Amino acid sequence: IQNEESVVLFLMVWTVTEITRYSFYTFNLLNHLPYFIKWARYNFFIILYPAGVAGELLTIYAALPYVKKTGMFSLRLPNKYNVSFDYYYFLIIVMFSYVP
Repeated sequence: IQNEESVVLFLMVWTVTEITRYSFYTFNLLNHLPYFIKWARYNFFIILYPAGVAGELLTIYAALPYVKKTGMFSLRLPNKYNVSFDYYYFLIIVMFSYVP
């Protein structure tokens, strides 16, 4: 999954978001907040939020076949805890939780 383009997409979005956020905080603490930094802090999300969500969802979607095939992070019955957990279906629920 780490070679997927979606990973590059959300990493770039997170990077720009964090640079903007912490530049805003730093300049604000120094009492010298440039207009562009303030503008970027409150307007970049219009593009970055949907792009980040798309990157995250595409990455989860690309991981689904591997997770299903390997049973990664899943716990099957019977076991000493008497509980079952399927990570594949958990990821699908997480993907749908992005909608609201």
